[in-house]
Parts: sequence; C-alpha cells; structure tokens
Amino acid sequence: MRIIMPKQNPYRPFKPNPDMMARRPDVTGNAINGLGESKTRQPDMVYWAPDPDDIAFGEVQKWFYGNEPADPVLMEHRKRRKEILDAPLPDLAADQTQRTPDEWTAALDQFIGRGDCEMVGATALQPEWVFSHHQTDFGTVVMLGVQHTYDELKYVPETRGGIEVTYQYCRAAAAAKKVAGWLRQQGWDADPVTGPMVGKILMIPPALECGFGELGKHGSLINKEFGSAFRLGAVLTDAPFAHTSKREFGVDDFCSRCRVCEDACPPFAISSEKQTVRGTEKWYVDFDKCIPFFAETSGCAICIAVCPWSRPGVGENLAQKLAKRAERNAP
Repeated sequence: MRIIMPKQNPYRPFKPNPDMMARRPDVTGNAINGLGESKTRQPDMVYWAPDPDDIAFGEVQKWFYGNEPADPVLMEHRKRRKEILDAPLPDLAADQTQRTPDEWTAALDQFIGRGDCEMVGATALQPEWVFSHHQTDFGTVVMLGVQHTYDELKYVPETRGGIEVTYQYCRAAAAAKKVAGWLRQQGWDADPVTGPMVGKILMIPPALECGFGELGKHGSLINKEFGSAFRLGAVLTDAPFAHTSKREFGVDDFCSRCRVCEDACPPFAISSEKQTVRGTEKWYVDFDKCIPFFAETSGCAICIAVCPWSRPGVGENLAQKLAKRAERNAP
C-alpha cells in the first residue's frame, strides 16, 4: 500500500513573535470560547471587538492592526469598509409593506441578481447565538454570503490574499447595509451585522441553520457551491421571512478522513477530533495556537484556501461522490 505524505509546510516550524505573545491576557482564548464546557450558554467575545478595550485579547487585536503591512490597496479597502459601516441607514417608514413569508424570502434573490452577494437565507434567531454583552428583540436573522475570487484567495497569507479577504468583507458589509436599508424603507426595522467586527451575534451557526453548508474541520463553513471561499453578512429583523432549510451533503464524514487543512496549518491549531464547546460537540480550532500566526500575518485564511472544497468546480462533484458512497453504505 502506497502512503501519501503531506506536502512540506513552508511556514513550519513557527515561532510566535515575543512582543505579540507578551500582550496575551492571563485567561486563554479557549476558556473564553467555552472549550470543554458541557452546558449551552451565550458566547463571550474573544476577538474582533468593535472596541478592543472591551475584551481580554484587546491588546493582541491592537497589535494585529499596528503591525499589518501598509499596502495602499489594503488600506483603501479598510477605508472603504469603514465608510460603509459609518453610512446612516434610511429612516424607518411609517407603513409596513405586506408580503407572505415565502414572498419575503424570494425577494432576497434581488440582491443576488444585482451582484451584492451570492447566497441568501433566513432563520429564527436563537439566544445562544447572541453574544453575552448584547441584547436584541429581533427574532429573525437574514444571512448573506459573498464568494471569494479563488485565484486571489489562494495567495494567503501573503498581502495579496489579505486584500481579497478585506475586499469581500467590504462586499458583505455593503450587502448587509443594503438589505437592512431595503427593509427599513418598507417599514420593517432591521440591524445590519457584518464581519470581522461582528459584535452582536455569531455568524456561522445561523448560516448553518439556513442552509449555507456544513461545519468543516477548519472551523469554517463548507458550502457545496463555493467551498469555504466565502464571507458572511447578516441582518437582524422582525420581517416575517420564511426560513430556509439546512443542507447536509457529506462534509462531516469527508472532514473526518481529510487532513489537508490540518497539515497546512502552521501552528497545528486544527484538531483531528471534534471537541465540546459550550455544550456542543463540533470541529474546533484552538484559538490560542491559531492567533499568534494569524496576528503576525495580518490574517491567515490558509485553511479555507487549501480546503479541497474551495477549488472552483470541485464541490458539486465531491458532493455527488459522497452521496453515491452513502447510498452504497446504506443498510
């Protein structure tokens, strides 16, 4: 039997920057995230705080931004994202437009048609998705996905790849603001949420629930059409959207057999086994191993770029193969 060895990792061995490491708090990021906890609870913010002084890892977050490359294109995207986030929303209209739930959800397709995003969905907002420091009366979350250009993403963690990531965060922010503005103009209050400084809710759980894909070993979503090469935006609202359905197409079994992201991760942050986090057994990336490399490279994204599902045209074929395997193995 021929044994296929993983490719040599150009980023190993990795030695964290002592200056960055000195800024870590006494508490671990894994503890903040609830690793090993058996009970469900609201999440606490560990990173990407709108105000870094509000979190334990705030000094690490400041170090991240203080040491990123001063690339003019990257800085222009950062500036553009801030302009998008700072732009005011339309006033809330006095009269509410009436549609059936199915009509509301179907109306989201207009944002795909205009090129604002590539995926839409909706689901009921669950309390365990809301950060512990935040409260909301909204009951529905609309999810939006923007697809990466793979030929740019593949350059991560180099600055060229980071520019692509930041550009797509801009698109996700713009899409969330447009959807929220559209709802408010029709008399339905709405609150846009966008990454990376989400601040209000977890993004991956509602995206899973509304059919964007399954959770991969690398801790990110895997979508049948786009792999892991996409970013998320969201809108909180009480507009009566019909909920879109979850989708499963064999990712969990695939990831249990695949080591691509594990072998590609410079600080060995990706585990081969699922772990319990706030009462749920799932794939989990070790925050305290991940963040030093992530901070030094101004964002990593290696794991989503190397994921076999992310290569253009691969996902649909993989899903078909996995479906056939499941049929063969069915009792």
